[in-house]
Amino acid sequence: MQFTALQIATLLKGQIQGDPEAKVSHVAKIEEAGDGSLSFVANPKYEEFLYTSKASVIIINDSLELTGPVNPTLIKVKDAYSSFAFLLEKYNEIISRSGKNGIEQPSFVSKTASIGKDVYVGAFAYIGENVMIGDRVQIYPGCYIGDNVVINEDSKVFPGAKIYNGCSLGSRVIIHAGSIIGADGFGFAPQKDGSYKKVPQIGNVIIEDDVEIGANTTIDRATMGATTIRKGVKLDNLIQIAHNVEIGENTVIAAQTGVSGSTKLGKNCVVGGQVGIVGHIQLADGTKVNAQSGLSKSTTAPNTALNGSPAFDYKSSLKSQAIFRNLPELQQRLLKLEETVQILTDMLKEKNGIEEK
Repeated sequence: MQFTALQIATLLKGQIQGDPEAKVSHVAKIEEAGDGSLSFVANPKYEEFLYTSKASVIIINDSLELTGPVNPTLIKVKDAYSSFAFLLEKYNEIISRSGKNGIEQPSFVSKTASIGKDVYVGAFAYIGENVMIGDRVQIYPGCYIGDNVVINEDSKVFPGAKIYNGCSLGSRVIIHAGSIIGADGFGFAPQKDGSYKKVPQIGNVIIEDDVEIGANTTIDRATMGATTIRKGVKLDNLIQIAHNVEIGENTVIAAQTGVSGSTKLGKNCVVGGQVGIVGHIQLADGTKVNAQSGLSKSTTAPNTALNGSPAFDYKSSLKSQAIFRNLPELQQRLLKLEETVQILTDMLKEKNGIEEK
């Protein structure tokens, strides 16, 4: 499948510098691109490759000031990264339209399930009682869709994902391979004899529109009510979301993060990888948490940046880390200072002793 620079620029509403008939048939990273490649430069770290690249067409920010001659045809846009992502999305749509359709065998689809138009159900999938599946939903091989689950239009559930009974997915939701939605929350009541009694988890999980859940991520069902993932949330691979958690709109969370029960994250939060968040706290809108931090308290001020474990103000934590790295040197200076003070003290005592005599 080939496209010209003019076709791409028209789609992106960008300006062409170079040959509008330059053709591309595939995409590539700027440092690896060759003839027929479409690439982009958004990060200043990769600007140097712009002047040596063998790509046919490169998308750049219109604010970028060139410092030398460029051989490829350029398409200048306001935001190169977003424009490139938009192109990939359109390309993926073209592939999807020519993709699989219908119900493959062997698979099980309950007679009470409601299946929309142009739905794909892969082999060895299980669709339970009273399931509602919207138009153009794709359920890949080996998936389990429990009783009374709702999956709205244009959503995708990739191979091996499991969605337990009663959970609800909005439109254009993507659940990647191996993810588990709606397993029991971690609820156990300690007993006098030291054992633990399971607390039934009778709630569900509600995932709103345009959410993407990474591979092998788990979202526990609520004890009562719902564990809720709001519109536009993006979760990376290998994340644990506990029961009754609520994640606000357009929040993004990186891999290996764990959010404990009943914690609420606001809108547009950014959480780095391997972050641990205790239960029953709230994070204000726009909270940013650096990787490997541990949160034990709520934040009330919007757009707060946090770092460390226990996490505190990002800039203050960096200053503390700088001091910590210099502790051996500071210790030596302190010891020398103590020696000097001791010498001066001894000299003063000796002088006072002479004067008294």
